[in-house]
Amino acid sequence: HWFLASNYFFPAFGAILADAFWGKYKTIIVLSLVYCLGSVALAVDHTRLGLFTGLTLIALGAGGIKPCVSANVGDQFGPLNQHLLSRALGWFYFSVNFGSFFSIMLIPVLLDRYGPAQAFGVPAVLMLIATYVFWAGRYKFVHIPPTGKAFLRQTFNREGLSAMGRLAILYAFVAIFWSLWDQSGGEWVLQAEKMDRNLSLFGWNFELLSAQVQAVNAGMILRFIPLFQYVIYPAISRVFPLTPLRKIGLGLVVTGGSFLVSA
Repeated sequence: HWFLASNYFFPAFGAILADAFWGKYKTIIVLSLVYCLGSVALAVDHTRLGLFTGLTLIALGAGGIKPCVSANVGDQFGPLNQHLLSRALGWFYFSVNFGSFFSIMLIPVLLDRYGPAQAFGVPAVLMLIATYVFWAGRYKFVHIPPTGKAFLRQTFNREGLSAMGRLAILYAFVAIFWSLWDQSGGEWVLQAEKMDRNLSLFGWNFELLSAQVQAVNAGMILRFIPLFQYVIYPAISRVFPLTPLRKIGLGLVVTGGSFLVSA
């Protein structure tokens, strides 16, 4: 839980680093390499020190990247293609969960059968490849330059503080959601230890590992993103125009009901 909390604490610094000093692109590249080093540390050093070092580097890398990746996608859209932004972000989120689903299914098997060297070495290699692909497209991206001290003036003037105040109300509820949701890596796995995990799929019988239950979320997201993007959202918008904030608000209400079911 400290590791997960760190992943969502460091984005505050990653955002400042990107907007004031390095820009989003450089921040993503550099901290992706830090993330890779974290996976390497976990793969080669199986002591407590290796665990602490690896998780710290991953938290720094992932935390620094988190505030930049979606925003970098948004930077690629201007007045002429702004209408495509919501759909593009939907497919971006789809791709994130596509990787999440298969990694959650694969990594526990590698750990169970071959040990931590393979379980953490494979993500290190794949993350390095992903970083290279992102670097290879450096001339194709729109790059928003960092603004230095102007960032502080723009953020902490009356208009900036007012905008943050309006968002703070929303994020107070979002924080509660994530604090509950991120039990998936701990409490849900422990609960799965006590469950019957034997499944049958197309005549193939197998036992799901406890850590693999987390893949259910990513799998459902892969099915629901196209459904919402092309069917549910357009249908609702004909009666009640949906903005991004309204989608988040409706999502929080539905999510609240899901946690009541779990309780």
